[in-house]
Amino acid sequence: MVSAFIMIKTAAGKSEELLAAVRDAEGITEAHIVAGQYDIIAEATGTEVYDIMQSVSGHVRDLNGVADTRTYICLE
Repeated sequence: MVSAFIMIKTAAGKSEELLAAVRDAEGITEAHIVAGQYDIIAEATGTEVYDIMQSVSGHVRDLNGVADTRTYICLE
C-alpha cells in the first residue's frame, strides 16, 4: 500500500465548497481545510504510486476551483 499527501490550492472562497468533492474523490482517505500556503491537505492511498497519481490527475485536479496541487509520496 502506498500513501501520499496532496496539497491543494483553491480559487478564492472555494475551499469549503471543494472539501466534500475532494473527500469523495477516488483514493482519498482524508481531507482537511488548513491555513497557510495551501487551502486543503488530503491523504490518498493506493496499491501503487500510479493509483495515487491517477486519482490526483483524474479526480482532484479536474475539480472546478482547484488552482494547483502538489503531491508528496510517503516513503515510510
